Amino acid sequence: MKTSNILAAAALSLLAAAGAHAETYEGVQPLTAGYSRADVAPQAVAAARAGDAYGEAASAAVAPVLASSTDRATVRNEAVAAAHAPGQNLRREAFAGSVIPEQARSFTRQAGL
Repeated sequence: MKTSNILAAAALSLLAAAGAHAETYEGVQPLTAGYSRADVAPQAVAAARAGDAYGEAASAAVAPVLASSTDRATVRNEAVAAAHAPGQNLRREAFAGSVIPEQARSFTRQAGL
């Protein structure tokens, strides 16, 4: 009984394999353009200079440059102070009610933490 099932499955797989065949390769399609290289070259140069008409930057305006009243050293010092602040890596989601308790904001650095 087992052998007949195996033979039936083999016969069905052969029929399926014989019925399925891949497409034939037609090769490269022939060029059917009506323009010569001399006609297309100026159009290609104009299209290259026009840029990408479908890009996101094509419809975006250039943002104006904003002048800052703070010098670079002051901004750097503020960033360093914020990076060294105790408890600066605390996340609100880690606490009940998503509120960081006041005592957690004033953590001091301890050994092993």
